Amino acid sequence: MAPTDRDMLPSERREFVRTHRTCVYGYRRKNDGPAMSIVYYIPTGDDELLISTMAGRGKARAVDRDGKVSICVLDERWPFSYLQVYADAVIERDRELVVDVMMAVAGRMSGQPLGDEARPYVEHMSVEEDRVVLRCRPYATFAQPPRHLHRNDQEERITHWVSANVPWDAPDPV
Repeated sequence: MAPTDRDMLPSERREFVRTHRTCVYGYRRKNDGPAMSIVYYIPTGDDELLISTMAGRGKARAVDRDGKVSICVLDERWPFSYLQVYADAVIERDRELVVDVMMAVAGRMSGQPLGDEARPYVEHMSVEEDRVVLRCRPYATFAQPPRHLHRNDQEERITHWVSANVPWDAPDPV
């Protein structure tokens, strides 16, 4: 859970990303404002974030054009908080990886892993839908504190502070 009385430390920011599952994925569109969509992501042991999508969708086309993306990781618990992650993204087409990520996403969505018997169906779906993986490598974060009113008579107790972009691999201050 994000602290409510101070900015998040760099290590807390990384842990927040590792322990959540949904995000708003944002990217620059060619002619209009930014595009955003809610997706599930899979964190890796190397601190990359893997996202499954169809090769023909805007997310993949935008990564081909411009690999800079934003990932707004959402906390699904009250008080709601979020953490913005800035990342460089590339497209991975390796079929095993695509199926592994789709299996992992299904597990995160349902709260329980898919059994091995589902793999052939997921593999078929990955081919039918021309699925790819967006491999996102974070380079910076921006934290937003979870500050909310629980009642209408507490406005004098609500405070805010300024956060900042912090490099992904920044150490905690001593």
